[in-house]
Amino acid sequence: MTPRSAIVVGAGFGGLALGIRLQSAGVETTIVEARDKAGGRAYVWEKDGYTFDAGPTVITDPACLQELWALTGRDMADDVTLAPVQPFYRLNWPDGVTFDYTNDDASLNAQIAQLNPDDVAGYAKFLDYSAGVFKEGYEKLGQVAFLDFASMIKAAPALAKYQAWRSVYSIVSSYVKDEHLRQALSFHTLLVGGNPMTTSAIYALIHKLERDGGVWFAMGGTNQLIAGMVTHFERLGGKLMLNDPVVSIETLGDKATGVTTASGWVGQADMVACNGDVMHVYKDLLKTNRSGQRTKAKLERKRYSPSLFVVHFGIKGTWPGIPHHTILFGPRYKGLLADLYDTGVLPEDFSLYLHHPTVTDPSLAPEGHSSFYALAPVPHMGKFPVDWDEIAPVLETRILDEIGRRLIPDIHERITVKFSYTPKDFAQDLNAHLGSAFSLEPILTQSAWFRVHNRDDHIPNLYFVGAGTHPGAGIPGVVGSAKATAALMLEAQA
Repeated sequence: MTPRSAIVVGAGFGGLALGIRLQSAGVETTIVEARDKAGGRAYVWEKDGYTFDAGPTVITDPACLQELWALTGRDMADDVTLAPVQPFYRLNWPDGVTFDYTNDDASLNAQIAQLNPDDVAGYAKFLDYSAGVFKEGYEKLGQVAFLDFASMIKAAPALAKYQAWRSVYSIVSSYVKDEHLRQALSFHTLLVGGNPMTTSAIYALIHKLERDGGVWFAMGGTNQLIAGMVTHFERLGGKLMLNDPVVSIETLGDKATGVTTASGWVGQADMVACNGDVMHVYKDLLKTNRSGQRTKAKLERKRYSPSLFVVHFGIKGTWPGIPHHTILFGPRYKGLLADLYDTGVLPEDFSLYLHHPTVTDPSLAPEGHSSFYALAPVPHMGKFPVDWDEIAPVLETRILDEIGRRLIPDIHERITVKFSYTPKDFAQDLNAHLGSAFSLEPILTQSAWFRVHNRDDHIPNLYFVGAGTHPGAGIPGVVGSAKATAALMLEAQA
């Protein structure tokens, strides 16, 4: 049979993973990307000898990435070098408590015992729970599409067994009593856009995912993992077009026929898949399609995850005592989350994720210097419609002041380069609806079948991959969505 053809809109992790799977199966695939580089949210800047990854920077489940090369008998290590990160994260609170989050049992249990001896046994039970939801929620459901409600009903008993309607924080709190530990075991949902107080307990699977697979960093930065995926995709015969935004997905009746780009290029294909923001696809790229506009109206009523404010900075000096990943918790947890997700105010306090890649790979900065980024979750632009150009310098200073107070006292004198990335940038650069950093908020009623489907309900040859579709945000989630979507596309063209 003559190979069929596909066009993928967007060269983020999801689009590249899907392109590799399709091309590996003999489907002639073209990926069309709006920006000057592949990567989507995993963009990269090079300034004054520093390399700054836009994110994401936490790589878990490397096996899901290695599989993309193994499909054609290749080895990911030929294109990408992954280095293990230990501790996974250092967690630090304003009261002086520090906790090194690792999969070294002896170290972990000793630290837990210091906080609350009774919680050692509670943690062991939580780990059993996490293993159970990992098996049901990730291994069984994370890489298959939910196209009808029957598939959700089939999954319901397992989800009910693990009390999926409860929040991650609620489940964690039933096992451990120390508040530091409760935060340490529940903050992960923030890395995929979820509020620990409302995100389904199924997301406790992230703990098991990290413990078993480790936390990794791509040498040269996450951008080098993207570059490796591009190399592999093109090696397989795939075509990548950059710097040419798709402006329309063309349809005829109930079929997608191809795409039109800003330059006027018209590409035709048997199948079209979208790795762009789901709201952007329906609102802008399908604006002349009636079913697309109906879906847009439904999506407008959904809940979207918060945005992020990120300060990138390069400084003089090296900091071997600051690990690769640090979480600087603020004085509030529940209250801060309520501000971000519910009331939509920019609070005086914040929790920060500090990324320090040069402790693992010094080549990312000039000799004797270090690169960092500090990330603070902030409300999306729908909840907090302000002039970010005005607020950015103020928030930037407050964040750097906090890092100065807690880690690097003379930070302001050491900075050689800095710039920030705001919700407005997410909206402009990535067409992110409301500037959301993770698309739809991962609550139970917006997960699996309730999320944007991997195949459109009305246009049977239009597919979705990435954070807005099942299973959701984060590198394993997005790469898992590519596996689920590729299976549907290959089944359709068989």
